[in-house]
Amino acid sequence: MELIVKTPADFNFHRTVFSHGWCELLPFEIDRAKWKLTRVLDVDRAKPVTVEMTARKRAIKINVSRSVGERAAQQIIRDVRHMFRLDDDLQSFYELVLTDPEFAWIAQQGAGRLLRSPTVFEDLVKMICTTNCSWALTKKMVNGLVNELGTASNDGRKSFPDAQAMARAATDFYRDKIRAGYRAPYLRELAQRVASGELEVESWLRSDASVADLMKAMKSVKGVGNYTAENVLKLIGRYDGLGLDSWARAQFAKARNGGRVASDKKILRFYSRFNSWRGLAMWCDMTRDWLDPQNIAKW
Repeated sequence: MELIVKTPADFNFHRTVFSHGWCELLPFEIDRAKWKLTRVLDVDRAKPVTVEMTARKRAIKINVSRSVGERAAQQIIRDVRHMFRLDDDLQSFYELVLTDPEFAWIAQQGAGRLLRSPTVFEDLVKMICTTNCSWALTKKMVNGLVNELGTASNDGRKSFPDAQAMARAATDFYRDKIRAGYRAPYLRELAQRVASGELEVESWLRSDASVADLMKAMKSVKGVGNYTAENVLKLIGRYDGLGLDSWARAQFAKARNGGRVASDKKILRFYSRFNSWRGLAMWCDMTRDWLDPQNIAKW
């Protein structure tokens, strides 16, 4: 089954897919040679479907692994629009970066849309799995969650587990099977809070609360600090925070500070000219060369 989703004039499929590492974490899969992004999506109460997404002129083509009804098809389209940020309005951001010759490329190349998951819950879990560890360990934890707790599509690939599935797993499972370490009780408690309705993480997408209040809500989740909260904020369209970690600090030192370590305050001052867009400007700046062929091959 094939679906087509129209894209904005300023949308760049390649830049969005490689906007950060989510394209490498299950249930996403990236085919670099064919520029195809595969993903398992839940559809209502039916068995999940696998979708393959490729770029077309002013559109994304979606190949669905089996035929589905109109309601499910519309849900798939909504999920794809959400993941690729097709309804995000970046016009004011592009106008801002175009005033700076070093950052004008962002608007010229249609960068700035950060690939995200269909749900805030999945993004939050994955972001927790990036804290204080290597990328290899992050992939191992996420792969374990999907393979152990996900629901199989008709082609055998599995979806990301929902909060109910994760809440049913014991802390020992997260520690021993997923190798989540200190995160084990945090992942279980997060899932339980979301499954019970106590914590409504999906509401953050629609919230008109201040960034400070959203940060407070996010940091009420054990295992979530400034880094995790500020990066989740980027995925819901709030770019005030930089979301710095050791990788970003090292990249800034290399690209903007002559190889010397810079304080977080200095990094913040450097991007402060971009106002509420500073977190997005920093991320685009630090990942500009990710589309170079030699760098894609290393992933």
